[in-house]
Amino acid sequence: MAKCLLKDVAHARSGDKGNISNICLYARDPEDYELLQEQVTAEKVKEHFKGVVLGEVIRYDVPTLSGFNFVMKDALGGGATQSLRLDTLGKTMASALLRMEIEK
Repeated sequence: MAKCLLKDVAHARSGDKGNISNICLYARDPEDYELLQEQVTAEKVKEHFKGVVLGEVIRYDVPTLSGFNFVMKDALGGGATQSLRLDTLGKTMASALLRMEIEK
């Protein structure tokens, strides 16, 4: 297996609510869904965002869409009204996840 970036096999979109960020991740090709299911776990996402996401990461599988929804708690430095972070709303979290390396 060769390494590739998640962006090569998936696309994503992120959002936020308070101090919680979520990322919806979808396989570009439904055949890659199982690959993502095996390799993009809640634990690996938490590790990828080490030092940024301080709380729990929960993964919800959405097999009918070949995708996942990751909910990341304590992820935005308190949220838009409390954070000193440049990106207090978490809109770039999807782009950051797509830089994660996986085996293809």
